[in-house]
Amino acid sequence: MDLFLLVKTVHIISGTVLFGTGLGIAFFFLMGMRAGFAGGDAAAAWFAARTTATADMIFTLNAGIVQPLSGFALVYLAGYDPFAPWLVATYALFALGLACWLPVVWLQLRIRDSWRAKLNGEVVDEALLQRRFRWWFALGWPAFGALVAVFWLMVAKPG
Repeated sequence: MDLFLLVKTVHIISGTVLFGTGLGIAFFFLMGMRAGFAGGDAAAAWFAARTTATADMIFTLNAGIVQPLSGFALVYLAGYDPFAPWLVATYALFALGLACWLPVVWLQLRIRDSWRAKLNGEVVDEALLQRRFRWWFALGWPAFGALVAVFWLMVAKPG
């Protein structure tokens, strides 16, 4: 098998996992938080937060590591100028997504811990919990937009 096609396949699969898992777990987390905040179902919110954090570590983290590695390999194998403007924009957008994702993971873990504490009968700062959730929600949008733009750049390779 051709090395370029193998690396490209890995790159496409990891991009799909990164984007698809990101959307899927964001939806799952959002619905769990809705059940917790609006419906008072702390168990559902804790389950969603716990599962989301696990999925982020298994899928998003690994795909996020594979993406730049396979991307740089493709740049080399295809003979692209690594400083071509569309690639530099891709690097910047990927970095933006990472800069949003890192605090999102931290927030997910704090939110998960708050729901667990609430289930255990501990006093939880509801205002802090909701503020963390709002930050989580807000940081998801630039990360999502950045990945959409990266996908476009990978397809269009504007020049």
